[in-house]
Amino acid sequence: MNIVHATEAYEKWLASFTPLIEHDIALKHQIMAKNPFELLRATFYRWSQVWPKVCGEAAEAPSVLAVGDLHVENFGSWRDSEGRLIWGVNDFDEACHLPYTNDLIRLAASAVLAIEADHLKLTVQDACDTILSGYHDSIHAGGKAFVLAEENPLLRTMATGSLPDPVIFWKKMQNLPLVKKAIPESARAAIEHVLPEINLPYDVRHRIAGLGNLGRPRYVALANWKGGMIAREAKALVPPGSEFLSSSPQDSEIYYQAAIDRAVRCKDPFVTLQGQWILRRLAPDCSRIELTSLANERDEAHLLTSMGWETANIHLGSDTVIQEVIKDLSSRKKSWLRKSAALMAESVRNDWTVWRNHLS
Repeated sequence: MNIVHATEAYEKWLASFTPLIEHDIALKHQIMAKNPFELLRATFYRWSQVWPKVCGEAAEAPSVLAVGDLHVENFGSWRDSEGRLIWGVNDFDEACHLPYTNDLIRLAASAVLAIEADHLKLTVQDACDTILSGYHDSIHAGGKAFVLAEENPLLRTMATGSLPDPVIFWKKMQNLPLVKKAIPESARAAIEHVLPEINLPYDVRHRIAGLGNLGRPRYVALANWKGGMIAREAKALVPPGSEFLSSSPQDSEIYYQAAIDRAVRCKDPFVTLQGQWILRRLAPDCSRIELTSLANERDEAHLLTSMGWETANIHLGSDTVIQEVIKDLSSRKKSWLRKSAALMAESVRNDWTVWRNHLS
């Protein structure tokens, strides 16, 4: 099964859980053809198929509740219950139980492809080694959340420097197209559950965002509340893409809430699971951070070290197997992550060539 057949099979499987938005699916297909980095971001289902075969022994490791679809642009900022700015993994749509090596290899492979796309300036060796160093230090230290206050000055500077201007952000929100058809009652009930006031008037708009989940229903409720704009997003959740060839719909489970509840984390109080919808607040200081939005003057080694550390923060939620993870990690050669990331980056490049030719 090549990337074309895998995509067809996955989208058919996906449609058994939620209606797909055809325009967004077509857009996703076009973005996948841009470069291997974008294809990687969009195709966790394909990664799940090939990485155990390509990586061999590196894929034989203790399992944890993993991010699954981890990559260098799956990080962002939010406010915790104390109003503090927090940085960390931004999306758990594909959370599932996998060998801990999956997240590390996928993160490192995405860094390799981001370097090739000129989004990062580090060498491949430095990128992989810093990710692994951060993970190693965090898993041994028991983790620590990234509070961008009195500590983490380098990360705070990078994160705050990339936050959008509020005027531009809210203008962009107001320019989103209105949803003209009635939205599912379950989505409407979920949205109204997280609004700050009962019977608060709001518009529902369609937002195109992300890449791996592009094509699924995503609704943004936009309202004016006490002198300013607020936004809440409801996004349809489905079982992780790792399940699309191995489980029936009845056996598949969503792990989003479990992943954020168990991790070493300062949680976003607005992120909550309501039935099959994940709800979150949208705001200038609460969004995914793209590499291209970061200032040219940035400490990329520190950034990737922090990504490795944060990966361990998530895995530490699987506390009963952490000693097995530490033992397995210490038994691996220093170059294991570099080699595995290189193999998977090459696999993604090959898929991209097939996909680009398919669309041409």
